Amino acid sequence: MALGIGFIGLGIMGNRMLTNMSVHGEFNLAAAWDPNESARSDAQKNYPSLDVVGTVEEVIKHRDVDVVYIASPPASHRDYALAAAAAGKAVFCEKPLGIDVEQSQEMVAAFEEKAVLNAVNYPLANSPATDLIKADIDAGKLGTITSVDIRLHFAPWPREWQQDATWLSQRTEGGFVREVGSHFIYLTERLLGTAELLNTCAIYPEDDISCETNVQAQLACDNVPVSFHASAGGVGPDVVEFTVWAEKKSYRLTMWDQLYSTTGDEWKRELSEIDDARQHGYMRGLDNLVAWKEDRQYSMASFADALSVQEKVEAILSGEF
Repeated sequence: MALGIGFIGLGIMGNRMLTNMSVHGEFNLAAAWDPNESARSDAQKNYPSLDVVGTVEEVIKHRDVDVVYIASPPASHRDYALAAAAAGKAVFCEKPLGIDVEQSQEMVAAFEEKAVLNAVNYPLANSPATDLIKADIDAGKLGTITSVDIRLHFAPWPREWQQDATWLSQRTEGGFVREVGSHFIYLTERLLGTAELLNTCAIYPEDDISCETNVQAQLACDNVPVSFHASAGGVGPDVVEFTVWAEKKSYRLTMWDQLYSTTGDEWKRELSEIDDARQHGYMRGLDNLVAWKEDRQYSMASFADALSVQEKVEAILSGEF
């Protein structure tokens, strides 16, 4: 039986999920809500069988909804997730888990107490590149890992396709450290274990509203130093780069899904047999979502995993750790 999904939020991510779930074949697009009337109307037009409702409560309590997918701005995640947990509904939430660490700790505790399934949409959890790097680390093929570098740059921020999501430019909920950097802190902890923040410097505009423009931080996983450098502004192509440097073999992941390795002077492309790595990742993630709900083996980030990432992200942004 198809897995019934209730959508809270019909913005960029909500619509992307609608598109991918509609072609996957194992999902019932059951119900949806967004505070924007135009977004609701568009969803109803594009997906006639979708029950577009007038309140969040109607999504959560909808009889055909097995999983509540939360794709609203992060400050709203706690209230929606706790309402879903109270109704006994599994929750699949966009990252970041939240912006208030204490509230997110409450979320994690509530879902553990009620034994309700929970997951956060970190696509790198489903990535073949992640699996390959992790397998090689665990098999000792990299030798001693000497360091990890995370480099991000965006011109402009938010990116052109995100301009309608104005909250992304504001420090209250947005910024590129939460929106993008969190993915790679998650990946670091997935590969090497829990990270510790050692120092950080975040630069902000003087208006008290806009998000960060330049961030440098140093973390460590056991004795492996992790350098984090992220910035926005100027002109030029985006930089999204994650490198694991090691004594026998190093890996570099660029632009989310392009994986390279080296054992010497040149970088060699890995996983080149995958024609469309991005779409492959979307479908793999949805396969994992079905397996997660059916209690089969899966690879997804839990609320607890996302809380660990959030703790580092908020400490990086605030300088308080």
